[in-house]
Amino acid sequence: MGASADLAQAPGQHLPVLLREVVMWLAPRAGERYLDLTVGGGGHAAALLEATAPTGQLLGFDRDIQAVAQTMKRLAPFGARAQVVHSSYRHLEVIARERGFWPVAGVLFDLGFSSLQVDDPERGFAFRLEGPLDMRYDPQSDAPTAAELLNQLSEIELRELLWRYGEEPRSRRIAQAIVAARPIYTTTQLADSIAQAVGRPRHGRLHPATRTFQALRLAVNRELEALEATLPQAVAALQPGGRLAVITFHSLEDRMVKQFMRQAAQGCNCPPESPVCTCGQQPTLRILTRKPVTPSSEELAANPRSRSAKLRVAERLASAQEDEER
Repeated sequence: MGASADLAQAPGQHLPVLLREVVMWLAPRAGERYLDLTVGGGGHAAALLEATAPTGQLLGFDRDIQAVAQTMKRLAPFGARAQVVHSSYRHLEVIARERGFWPVAGVLFDLGFSSLQVDDPERGFAFRLEGPLDMRYDPQSDAPTAAELLNQLSEIELRELLWRYGEEPRSRRIAQAIVAARPIYTTTQLADSIAQAVGRPRHGRLHPATRTFQALRLAVNRELEALEATLPQAVAALQPGGRLAVITFHSLEDRMVKQFMRQAAQGCNCPPESPVCTCGQQPTLRILTRKPVTPSSEELAANPRSRSAKLRVAERLASAQEDEER
């Protein structure tokens, strides 16, 4: 593992979470192809390219044009072995086939936003930094911003959004406060409105705006819908024995990944009361991580933002047809 795979990074660089664990579980091999569906700052991508030298290849996806530009510079030393596209991973199959990355030996999701995004006030992800309430991963898209959602949705719709995407137990009170304070255009306006409604955070406690900002980010970028649509594509992209690795940062994503992997490992989706299987579906995955992998104490000390990260890994099983072809 080269220098770029170390926890220590140059100042201002995004720290890739669970880097050593990702490399260990994906078990990259020389000459193989890999997909990094949330390439971000390129830390995981660089480590995989190093481990697959001299002929391994990687295709990275990212919705953030700034991240794409920075990552292309970081991966430039790998030459044609590294490709990065400005696209949502929803388009995984079409783009991967076009680029010759089908099938692949491994697929990685590193969900959520990066430190580079959250530390930029103009992106609107952080409630402690004054900035416009944007929250779009792709600022060039025509998707509504967080401010547009806040100022256009009804109180009932806001309450449902906060509960569904943020699991916010005080969604009713917060939705009322938002409606009363509208129009809201900045991060601190929103955070202050929430704090006034439900109380200022005590020392060491979660800020009361945390779940609201999470809910807005997920809704603006339609992250859960994109993940649900892409997980089956990721499995289809894997060659037999290829591995799927997913890093999540909150319970909604982790629950979705856990249930998807369990269903794919089980195969049959007949009702529990059915005496025999009639659907005929066969397992497509073997789960490798019985429990999610979490950051080490060393990583937590170096990067406190990794504290909620969970890694789940599964391996693609060969179908009956693939076994016969062997």
